Amino acid sequence: MIDNRQLLFPKNDTKLVARLCDRKFGIGADGLILLENDELTDFRMVYYNADGNEGSLCGNGGRCTVAFAKFLGVIDKETLFNAADGKHRAKVEGGIVSLQMQDVSEIKEKPDYVFLDTGSPHHVQMVDDIKDFQVFKEGKKLRYGLYGQIGSNINFVEGLNDAGFAVRTYERGVEDETLSCGTGVTAVAIAMHRAGKVATDTVKIQTQGGELQVKLEERNGVYQNIHLIGPAEQVFKGEIEC
Repeated sequence: MIDNRQLLFPKNDTKLVARLCDRKFGIGADGLILLENDELTDFRMVYYNADGNEGSLCGNGGRCTVAFAKFLGVIDKETLFNAADGKHRAKVEGGIVSLQMQDVSEIKEKPDYVFLDTGSPHHVQMVDDIKDFQVFKEGKKLRYGLYGQIGSNINFVEGLNDAGFAVRTYERGVEDETLSCGTGVTAVAIAMHRAGKVATDTVKIQTQGGELQVKLEERNGVYQNIHLIGPAEQVFKGEIEC
C-alpha cells in the first residue's frame, strides 16, 4: 500500500508493480494499492493485480485502504472514497473495517455454479472436503476454460456446522489461490443467500486468512446495503529503492 497523494509513483510502469509484488525479488504481495487524492471524495483507491495490470475492485484491499487512510490522518472513523467500481462508504473502529459494497441485481444461476459481479466477476461453486480440494488446478481450469482470457475469480465453497461457510479462492491477475478475497466472500454470501442455504442477514465466511462477515439485505431480487466486515492490521512499513 503506497501513499501516492503527491503522484510520485510511476503508476504506468507495470513491470515495476509486478516486481514489487514478486515474492522472491520484490516485497511480495497479491496486489499493489495506491491511495491518491480525489476531488469528490476523501481519497481514491487504485488497485493493481500482482501481474502489474490495473484491476477491478479488491474488497479486502478496500478495507485495508480505509485503515491506511485512517493511519495517514486522511479520515477519522467514516469515509466516502472512490474505487474502480465507483464510490464506497466505510467505517473503521477498533481495527475493524466495514466496507459498503455496490448493490447486486444480476445473478446467473447455473446447475453447478452461480456467477455474479461484486465489483469483480466471481464464479461460486459448492464442493466437498474443501480442505483437500485442488484449488489451483480446478480454479485455473475454470478461469480459462469457462471464462476465457478475460477470466473470472473462482470460489469453492463448503458449508460449516455453525451455519457459516468455508471459502477458497483462485484469483485472476494473481493466477493462484489467495488467502482471502473480499469481493469473493461477498459473492459467496449473496450466492448462498440466493440458494436458500442461509436465512439470516449476516453470513460468516471462513477464509484461509481468517474470518469475515457479510451483512446484506435482499429486496425484490436486488441485494443492497451490503457490508464486508473484518479486521485490517498494519504489519510493517518501510522503503524500497525502485
